[in-house]
Amino acid sequence: MQPKPPTKPTLDGLERKWADRWARSGVYRFDRTRPRVEVFSIDTPPPTVSGSLHLGHAFSYTQTDVIARFQRMRGRAVFYPMGWDDNGLPTERRVQQHFGVRCDPSLPYKPAFEPPEWPSRQPIAVSRPNFMELCSQLTMEDEQAFEAVFRRLGLSVDWSLTYATVGEQARRASQRAFLRLLAKGLAYQADAPTLWEVDFHTAVAQAELEDRQVEGMSYRLRFGESVEVETTRPELLAACVALVVHPDDGRFAGLLGTTVRTPLFGAEVPVLAHRLAEPAKGTGIAMLCTFGDPTDLVWWRELGLPMRPVLDPDGTIRSVVWGSPGFESTDPAAAQRAHDQLAGLPVRRARERMAAMLRQAGTLAAPPARVTQTVKFYEHGSQPVEILTSRQWFVRTVSLKDALLARGSELSWHPEWMRSRFQNWVDGLSADWCISRQRFFGVPFPLWYRVGPDGAVDHEHPLVPDEARLPVDPSTDVPSGYLAADRDRPGGFTGAPGVMDTWATSAITPEIAGGWVDDPDLFARVFPMDLRPQGHDIIRTWLFYSLARAHVEHGTVPWAHAVIAGWVVDPNRRKLAKSRGDALTPVDALERFGADAVRYWAAGKRAGVDTTLDEGQLRVGRRLATKLLHASRFVLALDGLAAAEATDTLDRAMLAGLAGVVDEATAAFEAYEPARALEAGEAFFWSFCDDYLELVKGRAYGEAGPAGQASAVGALRLALDTLARLFAPVLPFVTEEVWSWWRDGSVHRSPWPEGGPLRAATGVEGPSPLALETAAAVLAEIRRAKTAARVSLRAPAGRVGVADRPERLAVLAEVAADLCRAGHVADLALLDPADTLTVTVDLPGG
Repeated sequence: MQPKPPTKPTLDGLERKWADRWARSGVYRFDRTRPRVEVFSIDTPPPTVSGSLHLGHAFSYTQTDVIARFQRMRGRAVFYPMGWDDNGLPTERRVQQHFGVRCDPSLPYKPAFEPPEWPSRQPIAVSRPNFMELCSQLTMEDEQAFEAVFRRLGLSVDWSLTYATVGEQARRASQRAFLRLLAKGLAYQADAPTLWEVDFHTAVAQAELEDRQVEGMSYRLRFGESVEVETTRPELLAACVALVVHPDDGRFAGLLGTTVRTPLFGAEVPVLAHRLAEPAKGTGIAMLCTFGDPTDLVWWRELGLPMRPVLDPDGTIRSVVWGSPGFESTDPAAAQRAHDQLAGLPVRRARERMAAMLRQAGTLAAPPARVTQTVKFYEHGSQPVEILTSRQWFVRTVSLKDALLARGSELSWHPEWMRSRFQNWVDGLSADWCISRQRFFGVPFPLWYRVGPDGAVDHEHPLVPDEARLPVDPSTDVPSGYLAADRDRPGGFTGAPGVMDTWATSAITPEIAGGWVDDPDLFARVFPMDLRPQGHDIIRTWLFYSLARAHVEHGTVPWAHAVIAGWVVDPNRRKLAKSRGDALTPVDALERFGADAVRYWAAGKRAGVDTTLDEGQLRVGRRLATKLLHASRFVLALDGLAAAEATDTLDRAMLAGLAGVVDEATAAFEAYEPARALEAGEAFFWSFCDDYLELVKGRAYGEAGPAGQASAVGALRLALDTLARLFAPVLPFVTEEVWSWWRDGSVHRSPWPEGGPLRAATGVEGPSPLALETAAAVLAEIRRAKTAARVSLRAPAGRVGVADRPERLAVLAEVAADLCRAGHVADLALLDPADTLTVTVDLPGG
């Protein structure tokens, strides 16, 4: 037996009440017995576990949840998992800062280690196993906090399908995927120039870079007597291997093919031509150093030049021996004296020292000038990335560009214009994907290397485990045929160092969540998935990598639809970011306005569009939820009265209008445009409350006799049933509460409304909403006149004259009785037809 509506319904307490009941009842549990054609599967973004959720999470995850709820009501078995992205640099950085520790793999494990109660400025060195334990401890706490917020927000996730990117399931899938890439020749290891983050001491990928504007200095260097070169990185002068000009720049035609000597170091370097040189930049001659920026890398590769590295992985100038191979000089002793003044200095100090040395040597052709330049940074880093030579693992992606562009064209993009971002990224791809990281908390490479009798490590023929052994940790596990005592000994083996980039695991979230190989039955029911929701900033990473992995492994796209969310931005249109301390958490908004209001704000924004937090919209959302409570109470207070098919013109008009709204909302949802669906439903609802309820109230109370009352009550109940289901995806808590007052089960398991039954309930062919629209317009004019006269809306009106188009006057005559009751009108006069609505109102004393 359903509870009766409370006398004073309130939103307070609904979130806790229904979240607890949903958890107990399993209303959102995925039914894995359903065939693939009846399943809607979602590749849910696993949020990075590094502190707290921000408002952007509430924004984008709500937009996904609204779609999931709609699909569930459409009869689909919704596969809606949640993952936690808990490996990678952000997690390690948070652990270092939170506990005041740093990882030192050379240290032994301490079983009873306890981190300091108060972290000091000087972090404590701990072993890798101890560091891993601290990472697991903190991420577990964060994951529990994240889940609590998501549950409070009303996400209809099946929490039994949760995974973590360092969990056993994810490690096994990630290592399996890597070994298969290796077997296909798509994963390779090489000593190659690599994008390097000096703070974290790790390689990073091209897709993880972002451009930032920085202030710097430009220096004009004199090579010999007549050649002047402008550079912002004089500290790399020792790494100079060529000067480059544009082939069509006639100013330097006589220099091409000659050599010049570098100042201070006396190295002979050629003057070469390349199309990427910019004649209008600086002096028109560029200094090619190995390596100052990505353009240097392109020039070096295409011009076939030698390498002269001068940076160490910690971002300091390395010690070199001038006169040795690769560092030839016309005056090795002078070059060595110059270099020794720089060795060991970090880049910024080395730049200052080099400028002073050049000035003293008289090889600065002009005073340094201030410049603003665009510099590449790792997205989580605080210093510009460098390009260093190191041994790393790569996945071939450049050779797949055409195939991946074709896969991208198979996807349905929402909004469509986001497709061009993907295409532009792929077109501009210039380097294979570097997937190795010199970190600790992540998925290790499942490999070992033989150590020769002379102690040399054989990187070319790695020892590979059977897939059945996965996951493995080469730092503790032993390859087949060896003993633990053989580790790091001549004639033995050594474990592969480092871990995979977090994107190497995140790129296979459809496979991890879907049970690839581990659960073939489940995988066949959910893959390829239906939906990938994500932010536009990670099209170049998560979407691109996922598409590449599915293409290589399965020969297909990983999902059919990509819905791209916008950002929540500050008033200056900057993305809210935890790194700047301006990423608001959703808890405050949930506390002040409630989950349904936050969801209303998020669901009302279109895909791909950035937005700001609008408290006005949050208030509207709360008012909408409150109004739904009170309107439902009014309708259900008529319980016990006879209800019949809609026979009254006004009731039929209301149901016709609602049928059109349901059709529009359904089409919008199916086009992955829930904001448009909400807009249509909300506009109808406010008119329903402000106009229809007022117009029909007297008849619903029996003032027009039993037949009119039965028609009104029947129409009201049908409308409430429809509206509760129509708003259920966006306002899950208040609609579930209203549903429980008079229906069994959950509104979220009820069928999505359809327009056809609403029209059929009127008993006539093609009912029109025109009568309600016209009556509402006239009622609004009557109210306006009373307000202007400063009399009560309940004050009687004598004669009301209405002029309008003929078809509107005709239907107005059919609903005149309802209009007169609602407007307290004594005499309604339909005047001669007119092109526009005109209403005259006679009021007492007017």
